[in-house]
Amino acid sequence: ERRSGVIIALDASFSMQQSDGKTTRFERALERIDVISERIHIGDPVTLVLLGGENRVVLQNMAYEPGKFRSILQQQVASAASLDLDTVPKRLSELAENMVAHQKEIYIVTDVQMRDWNPRSDLLRNTLMDLGENASIFVVPVLGSAENLVVTSLNFVSGSLRKGTAARYQATVRNCGLTPVSDVEVQCRVDGVQIESKRIPLILPGSSETVSLFVPFHNAGPTRITAEIRGDSLQTDNVRRVVAVVRDRVSVLCVDGSSGDAGRLIIAALLARDDGTQTEDYVVRSVPWLAFPQQDLESVDVVVLANVPEITPDQADQLSRYVRQGSGLVWFAGDQVKIAKWNERSAGHQTDEKEATTPLLPAVIGQLNDSSDALGAGKPLDPSMPDHILCRPLRSLPEDLLSETRFLKRLQVKPAATSFSVLNLAGTDSPILLEHTLGRGHVVMFTTSAEATWNNMALTPVFPMLMQQIVTYLAGREFEHPRVVGDSLSLSYTEQPDASDAVFDTPSDETIAVPVREYRNQYVAMLQHAKEAGFYMARVSVQAPGMPIAVNVDTRESDVECCSEFELRTILEGTDIAIVATENDLVSAIEASRTGRTSWRFFMFAGLVILIVECLFADRLLKKQFSRRQKPAASTNQTEVNQNA
Repeated sequence: ERRSGVIIALDASFSMQQSDGKTTRFERALERIDVISERIHIGDPVTLVLLGGENRVVLQNMAYEPGKFRSILQQQVASAASLDLDTVPKRLSELAENMVAHQKEIYIVTDVQMRDWNPRSDLLRNTLMDLGENASIFVVPVLGSAENLVVTSLNFVSGSLRKGTAARYQATVRNCGLTPVSDVEVQCRVDGVQIESKRIPLILPGSSETVSLFVPFHNAGPTRITAEIRGDSLQTDNVRRVVAVVRDRVSVLCVDGSSGDAGRLIIAALLARDDGTQTEDYVVRSVPWLAFPQQDLESVDVVVLANVPEITPDQADQLSRYVRQGSGLVWFAGDQVKIAKWNERSAGHQTDEKEATTPLLPAVIGQLNDSSDALGAGKPLDPSMPDHILCRPLRSLPEDLLSETRFLKRLQVKPAATSFSVLNLAGTDSPILLEHTLGRGHVVMFTTSAEATWNNMALTPVFPMLMQQIVTYLAGREFEHPRVVGDSLSLSYTEQPDASDAVFDTPSDETIAVPVREYRNQYVAMLQHAKEAGFYMARVSVQAPGMPIAVNVDTRESDVECCSEFELRTILEGTDIAIVATENDLVSAIEASRTGRTSWRFFMFAGLVILIVECLFADRLLKKQFSRRQKPAASTNQTEVNQNA
């Protein structure tokens, strides 16, 4: 009997949702699996695994029943996850080893995206060849068009996340296809209500275009913002989501360790876009360094330390707790800074025998460095900036205007492993601005001063743009950072909560309870591997108000161009992997594979026939030999009888 254990690996990544106007790639893949299932015998072990994300096993070693298998198959849908092809051979090998069958077949039903298969052909060849030692491998391609538009990003650029203000976001749309696309409409929604629409006249193949979206904030609280396009053949990646936590008010406290110049310049920069006066919802004030111990930080969102000589150990602990609870700290260098004291106070202290805490500042401070040239002019900023939220306003400045900002002095630093270098001096890797995360908050560190003695930054547009962006960034919350499908979602607490479980509501309205655990001196609830794209709602308990978390798809999966049959055969040339592109090819390949594997039966029967013939022939020869021996014996006996007579 031509029986076999069958493993069906179905690509369920979101590229399989692309439609040709009639059916999706996923629906055509299900039709291919119907053809395969018709060749499975009742009772044979069958395994079904959905590729993408966690490579979820739906059925494992189920005794095949046509009706039950088809019912389970039709319930499957493509997910919002992307395919990690590197993990597939190992997963299939584990499933094959756990299957008890003399003959094994593995069918990989996929759209064979070019980004997955072609760049990794050597890796695929080796891993699939190893897999093919214990099973017959079939690749069943489900091809489709390469045309696809995707919203790759939605980023906050400038403005203020405060009630009664507006902010500028940028949405980027990429044409992953092979033909130009014209008249692309980008719609912006706030809490589900469309507030703006922009049109992109033309997007060339392989190119991206960006539009600015202005979002007004009429109410305080968490705000869900989306940028979306329509009319595309793959809808999953047509929307990008972010969350903005809009505040009723923002309070900034500047602690000035100099004669007062640093505080005045910082206040002027933060109020540069207003009429120069403060309001109830935006308070910026400066106090002398010696008055810092009397300040109540409970109502302050961002603390700026400018040229502060030193802090006490108690103040270092106070600032560390302040940032860890979700607030922000800005540190400026200056002539009054006592380097040794700051390095000692900001260093992380040992919390137990194994683990040390993150230091307060993003870097260890070194000696003062002169950055001026022979003519006394300082070095400008490096115009090639990273894609960091603090850099985005500066990236819109012309390079000649950016180069007007010059730095004469700076402190040498040794960045911590947790830090990120945001701005550097031109032509060097010397950081001017660093930042790192500390608990739920952030610390931003300038290696230069806020005063005009070390640089002319306060006299250029760079300083107000940068300071306003820093305050907006530091006054934010961790919920504002979007996640990607497959990431873990966390809800952190400043104190031990009353409830033992947190609650996450998924975009499909499923409620998941997650236990709260203690981790690194704080309490965290962690939802492992977000499976859907959309807005999750995190709550400390069932009755508590929720905080939205934006989860987007991984846009690397949006490049949906498929390998042609010829390209796929070239990639897998020299292997025993069968590529079956049509239904007829699939049926023929299955029959040929099983016939080839069962040819041992023919040779066994042929051997038995030869053995039987050989036995009969040997028996006949033995009988003849026995007959010949009997005849001489009979003649001798007759002679003896005659003689006796």
